[in-house]
Amino acid sequence: MAELPFIDPHHHLWDLETHYYPWLTDGVKPAAFGNYEAIRKSYLIDDYLEDARNQNLVKSVHLDVGFNPADPVGETRWLQGIADQRGFPHGIVGYADLSKPDVGDLLDRHMEYRNFRGIRQSMNYHADPAKTYLARPEVSRTAEWRRGFRELAKRGLSFDLQLYYPQMGEFLELARAFPDVQIILNHTGMQVDGPEHFDAWKKGMRQLAQAPNVACKISGLGMGDWTWTTASIRPYVEEAIAAFGIHRSMFATNFPVDKLFSSFDAIVNAFKEITRHYPREERLALFHDNAARFYRL
Repeated sequence: MAELPFIDPHHHLWDLETHYYPWLTDGVKPAAFGNYEAIRKSYLIDDYLEDARNQNLVKSVHLDVGFNPADPVGETRWLQGIADQRGFPHGIVGYADLSKPDVGDLLDRHMEYRNFRGIRQSMNYHADPAKTYLARPEVSRTAEWRRGFRELAKRGLSFDLQLYYPQMGEFLELARAFPDVQIILNHTGMQVDGPEHFDAWKKGMRQLAQAPNVACKISGLGMGDWTWTTASIRPYVEEAIAAFGIHRSMFATNFPVDKLFSSFDAIVNAFKEITRHYPREERLALFHDNAARFYRL
């Protein structure tokens, strides 16, 4: 099974000795994924490649990870330097606040680095203060934020969408308003509210999947199930694939955040087990080809 080539389209690196990450540097804050003290130490490219050593990892995509908000391009610059020296990561998804009037200039500065592919601005809104990332709901419906999103469309950049399932109708509306922007749903819709919400999550996933320009990263399942097993995550994996289809779905690790709950091997091997009886071309799509296509690797 290890011969199956794997592109990991969602992981993070951080250097706490050199850079400032408020959520990591300033002490543990309440979070949707619980106490993260265990990962409050530098996680560098050597650490990532060591965690991945038993898998046939061929490429990767780095997602923004709460880097110094005063210098979001600093993260892209740092990562491009690592990529130039080490070959990983092959794609970089940076951060921008799309509501800012000068966001176009910021995007242009990100684009000076050849591995840059798009933006993630986490849009999770939740009534629980520990789980919310935004101060108010429906930010994507505001004129100033839409103006910033239009800047992505002008530049051919993708948008990594992180939200909770009650927001999926809002973002179906966004996807339909911007059919030429590739939107990539993060963490299987980030269902962190417990198994009793499974049916509502499933309904939301099928709703969002109606937009053909939305793809789904199947990842981050440990954040909602801290003691997960292959059996416990199987329904989420299978329903995500049922909603988005083989060719709009891809597997990712969310390392090292999901290191809080399991090993790199446990995650990838669970995905392998769940898809064991799939045709090889479908497995190649889920583990490799779709990530290469969506992130233009």
